[in-house]
Amino acid sequence: MSQSSYGQMWDAAQGALEDLLEDEYPTMQLRPQKDRLQVFQTLATLYLRYLKIFRALEEVYDQIVHPQKRRVVHQVLEGVMGRLVELKNEMVELEYSEFHYFDDILQDFKMTPEDLEVPIPRYFVREKMRALKEREKMLAHILAKGGRQEHKTVPVQSMSVERAVWLLQVSERARQGRLRAHFMKTIRQEEQRRLQGNSSMLDPNQAATCIQKVWRGYRDRRRVNKECLEEMIFLGMIPAQQMTPSPAQLHAQQVESRRHCVQEEHEAEYQRALVNIKESVRSVDGTDIKESLQEQIRQWFLECRDATGKFPDFPSPEDGGSASIFAQKTPEQVAAEFAAKEEEREKKKKSKGEKDKKGNDRKEKKKEKKGKMKGKKGKGDTEEEEKGWKMTPSNFLPTVVEGAKMYKEVWHYRNEKQNFLQCFDGQLVREEKRLEVEEELRVQVDELMRQELKNLKLVVDRDKGKKKKKVKKSGKKKKKKGRKTGKKKKKKEKDLTADRTIESLYEELVMEGFIIRPKNIKLSDYIGEYSYLGTTLRQADIEPMPSLSDVRQLIALYGVLPLGSQCVHERGPLIRALLLTGPAGVGKKMLVHALCTETGANLFDLSPATLAGKYPGKSGLQYLLHVVFKVARQLQPSIIWIGDAEKTFYKKVPKLEKEMEPKRLKKNLPKVLKSIKPEDRVLVVGTTRRPFDADIKPFCKVYKKIILIPRPDYASRFILWKELLQAGGAQLGPKLDLSSLAKVTDGYTQGHILQAIQTVLNSHRLNQQTKRPLTAVEFIPPLARQDPVYKEEEEAFKAWYSRTPLGKKRARAAKASEEEDHKKGKTKGGKSQKKEKKGKTKKRKKKK
Repeated sequence: MSQSSYGQMWDAAQGALEDLLEDEYPTMQLRPQKDRLQVFQTLATLYLRYLKIFRALEEVYDQIVHPQKRRVVHQVLEGVMGRLVELKNEMVELEYSEFHYFDDILQDFKMTPEDLEVPIPRYFVREKMRALKEREKMLAHILAKGGRQEHKTVPVQSMSVERAVWLLQVSERARQGRLRAHFMKTIRQEEQRRLQGNSSMLDPNQAATCIQKVWRGYRDRRRVNKECLEEMIFLGMIPAQQMTPSPAQLHAQQVESRRHCVQEEHEAEYQRALVNIKESVRSVDGTDIKESLQEQIRQWFLECRDATGKFPDFPSPEDGGSASIFAQKTPEQVAAEFAAKEEEREKKKKSKGEKDKKGNDRKEKKKEKKGKMKGKKGKGDTEEEEKGWKMTPSNFLPTVVEGAKMYKEVWHYRNEKQNFLQCFDGQLVREEKRLEVEEELRVQVDELMRQELKNLKLVVDRDKGKKKKKVKKSGKKKKKKGRKTGKKKKKKEKDLTADRTIESLYEELVMEGFIIRPKNIKLSDYIGEYSYLGTTLRQADIEPMPSLSDVRQLIALYGVLPLGSQCVHERGPLIRALLLTGPAGVGKKMLVHALCTETGANLFDLSPATLAGKYPGKSGLQYLLHVVFKVARQLQPSIIWIGDAEKTFYKKVPKLEKEMEPKRLKKNLPKVLKSIKPEDRVLVVGTTRRPFDADIKPFCKVYKKIILIPRPDYASRFILWKELLQAGGAQLGPKLDLSSLAKVTDGYTQGHILQAIQTVLNSHRLNQQTKRPLTAVEFIPPLARQDPVYKEEEEAFKAWYSRTPLGKKRARAAKASEEEDHKKGKTKGGKSQKKEKKGKTKKRKKKK
């Protein structure tokens, strides 16, 4: 696609965003709504529309080359990302569930389930690729220096002597059999040649017909097989073969990668131009700007003198200096504002003495008032809750509106036909830098004009000048008092490693095994299909098990977007800790590694197994946590992974694990989590396969966001078999029935399926595929050796999740809705009975 095509895509996305903002702002001002289904429909439609715009803007930002346009797109893109996270949070608070289903709304918008996937911005990693490569080199250097170089572990199975002898016998007998078969084949071929040599020559016509018959049969069989294969692929009965990319596709990929290089070049030119143009503006226009500012301020002095009969007070730097004078105000308004401020200061002085005298009486009155106000507030809150749901104010809509306004004012009608290379616009840079230079010069001019005003007052208004000096002194005293109160607030935490550099702390953590190298896994590698029956099951009051596609979306919304974008993490809903729970083999650790890969985050390991025997005692643990979180903040984004998270909150520690001290982090972890601020892109991720072993109250206080990962359903298993077999080098033919494999493996997780494929697809079996195609039966024995996830285990996970805070809220809401429906049914029944009774009495009266 060309730059003009991406410009059109940007225009279309901004148009859709403008329409969406027009539709959304009325919902922010609506009265509370009672119908929850209608509220969910509005939230879901907004979510899907924002998601569509997000995908388009991400594509534009990745490929557009103009540096100034990219800044506008980036601003809008971050606002849209944050709004998506906010809307998801609204839906969770409305339905008391982390998983939501949009089947009916997808049909209305003519969207596919693939459109629900949250796109991960590519600039998260690409814009800091150099830093990531340097970090990778440093990590490898530290590991090699400490002799902890990572080696690929090869699984070695122990074998008995009888088994080894049996294998040798089988292989030797197979070798002898192959030799014997080859010998017999050569004897048969020699006999056939001898017989053919004795036979008479055929007639040319007969030979021609024989050749034609063989050729036509071969050609037609080949054509029919090709047509059958195409039909089966079209119907989806056989997976399509992996096609090699065409020359056009390869060229498009080269163009996209080349654009990234052009982006860097244009950005470097733009940064140089910012410095050069600012210097030229200061040297050429600096004196004129100074003179014009001085003339404006002198004119303001005279106008205030004429209007009020005295010279005004010059605004302090805290109030904005001379910039506050010319903020679309007349001299009379400015003078009135300053007079009001002076009156307030005098009132505060007088009220100080009265406050000291009547302090005790006022405190008692305040306590009584607070008690009354609390009662009133409680009543008001219950009334609001009874009224219904209302949209919470957004932190991201102002940035989205500002970006949309900037696009409309600057870029929408701008003619870019002459700017074929899409370099920066010098005129826009000059306008921006002129404003910056004016602000810098204004500070210097303010100091000069403040001195000039002081001289004027000394000459003209000597008496008034003395009084105003006293006012200034009192202002200074107030500031000092303010400083004293500021000291009493909070004490800063002691830095236990103030004398050490971040590099040394990083090296220490790597050597101790607390910083590990994440695997290069993308979130798209976590394979799973969309659940198509979610909405229908919920309408029938059946809670569906979430699909793996829903899990992937939650990881993107709760983990990738906040960690990748500073703006989203600061302004959006703060998530300090995230718990991934589910049976063994569903891909919890894989998702942790995917989070690190997609955001370029550091991976810290604070699992109980890693902590065992290291940094003993309370002081040692405090030091470790201090170092880990200090390095995590300095090198953010960072993920702190706690494997087997239930062990930290054990109800009862098993005897075998008492030496490990798995509950060391129980007291300190909640305190450290509270220290994570919105500006710290640090996320604690816990993984567990036995959450029911933990004490649920402290466990859920730490991990407030819980994602229950289920075993894969039929659709996900079908795709898993297909993708994993192709990745392992298998040739998918008609004899390999993937549908039967997906049906048979109900209850097995992704880990079980992967292990079965790895055992079957060894190098020897892959070489035999042309002669002996793969069949579904070959995968049954390795699957039979593994234990699936039984219904009892799945029910245990469901029962545990229903006891979490969110599960309890959902149960209460379901119970309340049932009671309401029951009451409605009763009232309808009572009305109908009354009508019947009235009818009977009327009939009796008529008979009489």
